[in-house]
Order: sequence, then C-alpha cells, then structure tokens
Amino acid sequence: MTVDLHNYVATVENFPEPGVSFRDISPLMGNGVAYHQAIDAIATFAKDLNVDLIAGPESRGFIVGSPLAYALNVGFVPARKGGKLPREAVSASYSLEYGKENVLEIHKDAIQPGQRVLIVDDLLATGGTINATREIIEKLGGVVAGVAFIIELTELHGREKIMASGDVPFLALMTY
Repeated sequence: MTVDLHNYVATVENFPEPGVSFRDISPLMGNGVAYHQAIDAIATFAKDLNVDLIAGPESRGFIVGSPLAYALNVGFVPARKGGKLPREAVSASYSLEYGKENVLEIHKDAIQPGQRVLIVDDLLATGGTINATREIIEKLGGVVAGVAFIIELTELHGREKIMASGDVPFLALMTY
C-alpha cells in the first residue's frame, strides 16, 4: 500500500519563531506504513550509490539515518552538536536558518579514507547543516556519495548551496 507522505507532515505556524512554518515529521514517524515507505524509498535511492556508511546530523538525521543504515546493512555515523562526543572529533561550523551559529562534530575514526557516505536528514532548509557534515566527511577522507531528505524547503535554496560544493546525487521525497 502506497500512501501520500504529505498527509503525514504537520505544519506548525510561527515555530520556532514568528513567520516560520515548521514542517514536523512526527506524524510520519508515528505511522508505520508512512515511515516504512519513506525509509524504503531512500534505501532504494542509496542502493545504486554503493554506500559504506550513512551519516545523519543531530538530531532528526538520526531518526532517518539509523533505520536506513539498518535496511542497507551499513554503519551509521552521527554528526553531533559540538561538545557531545567523548573521543577525538573533527568539527565544522555552520549557520542555522534562524541566524544562529552552530558546530557539528564526527569522531575522527568514524570514517576511513575512501569510504562512500550518504548524508541523510529529515529536512533540507538552507543547506548549512548538510554542508558542515559534508565538510567533515571530506576532511576525514570520505567520499560524499549523495544526500537524501524526506522534505526539501525549496524557497530556502539549500539544494543550490549543497551543489555549490560539487554535484552529488540528490533525493527529496517531498518539497514545500
């Protein structure tokens, strides 16, 4: 049974600040059929990319990336917010869509040179988080095999910002 994933995205107006329409995938995750369909669609995309690892930025990238890694029988690498990893890490800074600065980190030994990594997240906004994740993967010698999202907010032009660092295979299951 195929479902329209749009029916499982809640829009929360004026969150986290006035004028922002927040796209919440909690209803999608709460519905087994919709969640399974979304992960399966990304897994189908990933199979052709011959990935070794899935990387997901904190925190909703974990929600998409972990079941995807399991489905593909590959490892999962969390890109954590600064200061949360217990061992030596490589970091990159980025700006959030709301103007705040942030830092992501990945353990230094999480990605080996030449490993192919698919970056996944629930939503693509401005591309800052994904570009920071990409920067770390490349610093560690990994190859970004592609990027995948459940939702892309096209008006924020995140795709163009990601591709400015070099074209990679791209998937967004839904656009707003």
